[in-house]
Amino acid sequence: MNDRSSLPALAGYLRDDGRKGIRNVVVVIYTVECAHHVARLVVNTFHGQPVHLIGFPGCYPNDYADRMMKRLATHPNVGAALIVALGCESFNRRGLEETVAASGRPVHTITIQENRGTRTSVADGVEWVRWALESLAAQPRVPMRLDELVVATICGGSDSTSGITANPAVGVAFDRLVGAGATCIFEETGELVGCEFHMKRRAATPELGDAIVRCVDKAARYYTVLGHGSFAPGNADGGLTTQEEKSLGAYAKSGASPIAGILKPGDQPATGGLYLLDVVPDGEVRFGFPNISDNAEIVELLSCGAHITLFTTGRGSVVGSAIAPVIKVCANPATYERLAEDMDVNAGRILSGQASLQQVGDEIVDLVARVANGEETCSEALGHQEFILTYKQFDASGPAVPGCHPLKAA
Repeated sequence: MNDRSSLPALAGYLRDDGRKGIRNVVVVIYTVECAHHVARLVVNTFHGQPVHLIGFPGCYPNDYADRMMKRLATHPNVGAALIVALGCESFNRRGLEETVAASGRPVHTITIQENRGTRTSVADGVEWVRWALESLAAQPRVPMRLDELVVATICGGSDSTSGITANPAVGVAFDRLVGAGATCIFEETGELVGCEFHMKRRAATPELGDAIVRCVDKAARYYTVLGHGSFAPGNADGGLTTQEEKSLGAYAKSGASPIAGILKPGDQPATGGLYLLDVVPDGEVRFGFPNISDNAEIVELLSCGAHITLFTTGRGSVVGSAIAPVIKVCANPATYERLAEDMDVNAGRILSGQASLQQVGDEIVDLVARVANGEETCSEALGHQEFILTYKQFDASGPAVPGCHPLKAA
């Protein structure tokens, strides 16, 4: 359904690459765990202001982490970046600084070993961030079209209500957003085992359909080697009985629109439409579990340009995210009652007959527009800025990924 006229006008911050952000965040980036404390002290000085902490804990280099950090530091919601390095780590801080500078954003690097240690580095970082905030405060918002918006979805803490309330309600919202020209991204292949042929039938081309099946097969092999699927004790405690049942519930978030392409972390959708994000590493199994928490998945969605993430939960999750707002869609009415301050949408009303799937889906779309225009989500109001980035390996995207701009290695 194409209903652009029924949605409110949006406004965003124009970036040099033509994309527009719905937030104007200063990111403070640590390039190794040894610089984490200094970076956090800088951020803590600006409590309640749009200054967010992100970083990579590892000392050894990793192409995936390098690509991810470059994408995140130039995310449309980011207006400026402070890089905090220790000095002897292997992360390519100069390459990151050059990428951010080339994007037209203010950027500054502090190297602790060259800057007389902790106290001086914190003081210098605070001074620069204060300047960056003043600079960004003068930046006007400009008109933004819905087809410039990227909306992602994940599920976490799923239970027996997730697949019949929150997840299909997000599917309704996705169909409406895609129909209005927006870009929507769902994931992850490890939670879609058994649904690959449903997705294949919705693929834009036969080649893409085959690629989707291969992605899910890869995920199934990966989890088989690990000896543990994407099914947690909390899922069972919440009434889910099998991986297949959980997969069908997760699949419901994607709605019914045609699938336009497959993304890998850091790929940028070139056009609007619905995309599947493959988060399971390529090659041999050597990095452990594909994502060690829901926030790792949110980060990968952000790396693909997501302005907003729709997070469905039945058991309840209170996490948010650095850089981009998270909208919590609660599946279980009892959970919503306990955690109302952390939840944005009560999809559990569907169970009691107080609302239909269509009504909740429309409510989600309306909230997406309001959040895009500056309204805070619950997680933002509570100060949640969770972030995690680990080691992975992905091959370059191939011809079966139409309409995407893969990020080439620096």
